[in-house]
Amino acid sequence: MEDLLIRQVPQSMEAEQSVLGAMLIDSRCIAEVIGLLQPDDFYLQQNRDIYETIYSMFQYSEVIDPVTVLDKMKERGVFEEKTSVSYLMQLMEITPTAANVKQYCTIVKDKALLRNLAQAADEINQTVTEGVGTAQEILEAAEKKIYALRKGNTQESLEHIGTVLIKVFDQLNELAQSDREIPGLSTGLRDLDKKINGLNKSDLLLIAARPGMGKTSIALNIALNVAKKTDKTVAFFSLEMSREQLAMRLISNESFVDNQKLVTGKLTEEEWTKIGLASSALSQTDIRVDDNPTITVAEMNAKCRRLDNLGLVLIDYLQLMNSANGKVNENRVLAVSEISRALKIMAKELNVPVICLSQLSRANESRSDKRPMLSDLRESGAIEQDADEVLFLYRDDYYNENSEEKNVAECIVAKNRHGETGTVKLQWLPQFTTFSDREWKHSEG
Repeated sequence: MEDLLIRQVPQSMEAEQSVLGAMLIDSRCIAEVIGLLQPDDFYLQQNRDIYETIYSMFQYSEVIDPVTVLDKMKERGVFEEKTSVSYLMQLMEITPTAANVKQYCTIVKDKALLRNLAQAADEINQTVTEGVGTAQEILEAAEKKIYALRKGNTQESLEHIGTVLIKVFDQLNELAQSDREIPGLSTGLRDLDKKINGLNKSDLLLIAARPGMGKTSIALNIALNVAKKTDKTVAFFSLEMSREQLAMRLISNESFVDNQKLVTGKLTEEEWTKIGLASSALSQTDIRVDDNPTITVAEMNAKCRRLDNLGLVLIDYLQLMNSANGKVNENRVLAVSEISRALKIMAKELNVPVICLSQLSRANESRSDKRPMLSDLRESGAIEQDADEVLFLYRDDYYNENSEEKNVAECIVAKNRHGETGTVKLQWLPQFTTFSDREWKHSEG
């Protein structure tokens, strides 16, 4: 019993008061504080009421000083005749200086995080005690709670449009100041970047093709480019190929040594040197490979949450995955639509682009024009619905030996939430199983 009485809720009255005092003394620091703290971060109700008042005034660009704040508090019904005026004066008196407001915010934020952590721990404990659901489901729910805290997603899911607009303007400002041509991460293929505006956060991108068209190759191209250019972690889940096979493909990609020679090991001295250099360059990147063939979306999500600097997730390929709940031998159409929905949710939760490869049905084989269409997506129209972009790969020389387009791949952008649809032509280098930009030709201009 004594322990319960001693256990105090984490809070810092002085820091909360100093944050509010600083905002009243010097309104220039308000924008900085609004970017750091949410009203829920304040423990004392009186402090929270004052902060919410200033917060709402800031959203409507109103003048903020002790007089206008008191007036607004009356309007919002949080003004108390006896205490409000004297409390506001007291806040300004006890605040040493507005210059240290960032440090005060950090203290308030830390205490709020500890309170939320204690609450999450209590909820997890209660779930375990009640024992509803499997151990795996309880673990998944617990991980989600902790992950939400780490990402700072503890505020209500209904957010005022004013707060959202502040974030949008921050993003626009960041884009305007950067010298990047596209808002998202680059795929390394310039023409494709222009078409889809790069790989954008929380997007689910589907790359679909018939076997042998180079799905894995383009995924490795993109993985390598993102890992090299951004210093971010790239997670590659390979349900089809082993880690060693993928590494072999990456070496061929990076060193421009014929993939066939790597498989047989018949290499010249010069090729050994190239491989050595390529391996050392690859080791500098942070590409993580998982080749568990029975992995579910929930397990992928859990693994990715533990990566601090995640930039991109790739999955090869959709039809090999077990359904989101791990059950086998159920209705495949239902399972695939469940998986694609879970993947979109994962992309939003992790706030990184997720690229998923997909196999196409044989429907295109019976048509005279064998270019894939959205209706060819195997087993599910839900994939098309959940994906932000759908790209099809098509090589004419695969079907027509006499094709004029030798080693040219068409990347057909069939769905694009960030721009228009259309076809981008890429160069296919079969000996290195890789794609590159085509050389610009005036006749194409």
